[in-house]
Amino acid sequence: MTSHFYEVALFGEFFLQDLKPILNRITLHSDSSQPFHSREFLFEPIDAQQQRDSGTEPILLRAKRELTDPKAPWELFSYLKPESVRVYPEATVRPWATCQVIGDALSFAAALGYVYVDPKTQQPIPAHADTLWEVEVKTTKPIKNDAETPISRAIEAILEIQLLMKGLLDLRRQDV
Repeated sequence: MTSHFYEVALFGEFFLQDLKPILNRITLHSDSSQPFHSREFLFEPIDAQQQRDSGTEPILLRAKRELTDPKAPWELFSYLKPESVRVYPEATVRPWATCQVIGDALSFAAALGYVYVDPKTQQPIPAHADTLWEVEVKTTKPIKNDAETPISRAIEAILEIQLLMKGLLDLRRQDV
């Protein structure tokens, strides 16, 4: 066992018209709930097209913020390389690494060499109206794979959500 922290996740996609049935099913099986509204931006490296042309998929930087709290910090993260599917076939298990940014996280990401604007219009790139919504079901805090908090327990919890959503939302392992 290592001293690294991990996250466990499953991924899925759905169209906007499926949102209400998904929320209804979750509500039906929940003891309580609270509003959660976050915004996430995806940034590509400035040389992303060159990386793709050379056969390498660029590493995306993600910036996420909880919108219900005006003082909430931005969280910057990238998906790190997941553990082998042979070791964890049921769910994506990968090292946990985040950075909290107070202030203008979008400019900070740009200073790191990432862009979120269309180079022609200099405007943010909007999502298309028919774009699939992405959903992640993941651990809320880092897991240290030890006797008290084994990764297997987190995988079991994530798989319970997968079973709950079966037939409505296909949640699966994804090597991002």
